[in-house]
Amino acid sequence: MQKEKSERISNPKLWKKAMNYISKRDRRLAAVMRKYGPIRMHLIKNRYEAILQSFINQQISGSAADSIISKFKKMYGGNFPTPAEFLKARESDLKLAGISTQKYSYIRDFCERISNHEIDLNSIDNLPDEEVIAILDDVRGIGRWTAEMFLIFSLGRMNVFPADDLGIANAIQILYKDKERPKREALAKMSMKWHPYKSVATIYLWKSLENR
Repeated sequence: MQKEKSERISNPKLWKKAMNYISKRDRRLAAVMRKYGPIRMHLIKNRYEAILQSFINQQISGSAADSIISKFKKMYGGNFPTPAEFLKARESDLKLAGISTQKYSYIRDFCERISNHEIDLNSIDNLPDEEVIAILDDVRGIGRWTAEMFLIFSLGRMNVFPADDLGIANAIQILYKDKERPKREALAKMSMKWHPYKSVATIYLWKSLENR
């Protein structure tokens, strides 16, 4: 069954409920939440565009990604190209916008899968988190981390924890005063105390790194 809007991370009432729940179980993260207060999340509604942006954002700075996205969209009248439009484009033209050969191959594979109806982004809400991750992970250039970002910032799922995220590992090492950066297994185990609101905990862990 499709996720109701009330169950999404963008719901302010659910966010506050998650804050209260986490605060009772984690005093260190509770301090971070008091510092930043409730965070209003705005989901990326166009799922296709969310994936395109994730490809462009890979391994470059935010400002560089913004510049490429601007040039890329300018080629199509200020919008992202549809899958059909992208598949007609020449790689040499897209390079002028900053789309590397590698990222071109990633986006092409993604657009081909959409055009061939291998991926249906409109019905993906009906699937559990791990099934969504498995579908996206099969696309060239999309790994588990990218799929998890899609779950949080596009689908608004409440219980996602990116255990492979370096920023999360650094945040936990600093916040909990660990001598060493925790490994993936330890992070995944630790995240269980925030269940079923791991996504909210994740956002505050990232926030804790600001101004450092």
